[in-house]
Amino acid sequence: MLFFPPLSLTFGTEGAMSLLSIAVAVLQLYYVAVRVVVQQLFSRALPTPEFPVQKGAVAFVTGGGSGIGYHTAKHLAKLGMHVIIAAHNEDECRQAVRTIKEETQNEKAGVMLVPKRETVDGFEEHFGLNYLGHFLLTNLLLDTLKKTGTNRYSARIVTMASAVHYAGELHLDDLQSSCYYSPHGAYAQSKLALVLFTYHLHHHLTEEGSHVTANAVDPGVVNTELYKNTSWPVRLVKWMTSWLFMRTPEEGAATTIYAAGAPELEGIGGCYLYNGAKTQSSDLSYDEELQRRLWTASCKMTGVPDVTGICAGK
Repeated sequence: MLFFPPLSLTFGTEGAMSLLSIAVAVLQLYYVAVRVVVQQLFSRALPTPEFPVQKGAVAFVTGGGSGIGYHTAKHLAKLGMHVIIAAHNEDECRQAVRTIKEETQNEKAGVMLVPKRETVDGFEEHFGLNYLGHFLLTNLLLDTLKKTGTNRYSARIVTMASAVHYAGELHLDDLQSSCYYSPHGAYAQSKLALVLFTYHLHHHLTEEGSHVTANAVDPGVVNTELYKNTSWPVRLVKWMTSWLFMRTPEEGAATTIYAAGAPELEGIGGCYLYNGAKTQSSDLSYDEELQRRLWTASCKMTGVPDVTGICAGK
């Protein structure tokens, strides 16, 4: 990301070029995002998958207190899985568990476009909550996942991405968006980071011979609380049209459920899934050097050891 000194925004040709660079970058971001979103708005939602009972399996669902995460947790609980829900709102999380238990009779039962602010650890909120938190949690659970995966039943890591990643750019020299902050750019970057992370993680797990797979899923354009930080005109349009064009959280959970339980995905990873099918993600997401550099930076930011051995020169 470019750094723009105060005077460059006001005086001279350099300032004009800086403003032009910002305008072009913003317009390009919106063009790509709108094109993909419009395409998804008119695509048919995947019906909620139906699988055989999977008693004995354990599912750890982040963001399971509401929206897509809640419906994912509820459906997996219906399959007989031991579901663990993680959410930043404890009251909401407890209510979700109670409701799921009541509806399924199973006793085992993110942020978007926010103003610039930081997590308690000092990370830019989009990057910290949408990406770094998942990176850290996955690494902390990785040894357990490796121990539980078997030849017959691989452990599965499912990452919630978004079509917005197609418009994302990764600024390794400014992952915190401190030089220039755009809510849309920060959100797109966090979702691109999740896809890059997923691909690199699966490549490492495959090389290691682990019975663990990692896939990224795209839920489509879903009517959730993530839109609460958008401008009032956007919220008005959403309120007027969501019933016609947007998917419900239950419909949005379909691909996540598919990735978590589909028998045909046994042992298959490194995929970007949309509407229950493998789909091409952005060209940038396949950049292996960018994947490695992001992984290394993420290890340093979270303080976890680099299990892939990149820093050790492997």
